[in-house]
Amino acid sequence: MHLIDIRKLNFKYPNGRKIFNDLDFSLREGEKLGLVGPNGAGKTTLFHIIMGLLRPISGTVEIFGKMRREEKDFIEVRQRIGLLFQDSDDQLFSPTVEEDIAFGPLNLGKSHDEAINIVKETCKVLGLSGFEKRITHRLSGGEKRLVALATVVAMKPECYLLDEPFTGLDENTTEKFLQYLKTYAETYIIISHDRELLKKTVDTICVLNNGKIERTDISKGFFKKQKEHLSAVGP
Repeated sequence: MHLIDIRKLNFKYPNGRKIFNDLDFSLREGEKLGLVGPNGAGKTTLFHIIMGLLRPISGTVEIFGKMRREEKDFIEVRQRIGLLFQDSDDQLFSPTVEEDIAFGPLNLGKSHDEAINIVKETCKVLGLSGFEKRITHRLSGGEKRLVALATVVAMKPECYLLDEPFTGLDENTTEKFLQYLKTYAETYIIISHDRELLKKTVDTICVLNNGKIERTDISKGFFKKQKEHLSAVGP
C-alpha cells in the first residue's frame, strides 16, 4: 500500500522560480528512503507539500488513500506523519522541554496525565531523561535537535519525514538517534548529505534533480558510483 502517492507535481515559489517537472513520487509502508540532491532542488519543499504547508500549482497528492487538496484535508496527515524541520528552532516554541514534547499529544486529545507519561516515555527512549524541566532555548544545538525529534516521536507517527536530522549532533547523540530509528521507526524518508549515515539508515536512495526523482537501491552500489563520478569530474 502507498502511504504517499504524488503524481505530475509542479510547484512555483513566490519569486516565480518553478521546481519539479511533473514529478512522480511514492512511499510504501515499511520503506526507508534517503532523499538526496543538490541545494535548491526542492527536497524540503517536497516535505512541506506532503504536510500541506505548501500547495502545488498542479498535480495530485494522495496520502493514506485519500486525495489531499485543502487545508482541512491535511489535518489527518499531520496527525499521522511526523515532520522534523530542518531548523530545530522552527519546531520548538514552548518554554520547557516537557511542554514542547507534550504539545503534540495534548493536541491529539490526550489528557494531561497521559501527555506527561508520554513525555517521560519519550525522554527515556531518546536518552533525554532529566531534560524535562530544562529551558528549551538554553539547550545546545545537538540537544535541541534531539528534543525536536522527541516532539515528533511523542505523536507516535506512522511515518517520519526527517529533514537533515543529523546536523549538529555529536557522536553520542547521533547514536541515540540511530538506535531510535533502528528500533522504533518502520517507515521514513531522510533528507541528508551525510552518505555514511544514510548507508546505516535507508534501503533506497531517491535522487531529486532537474525536477525529477530517480530511485536506486542501496545494494546496487549507489554510493560507490557517486564516489567514482566525483573522482572523475574532480573537485
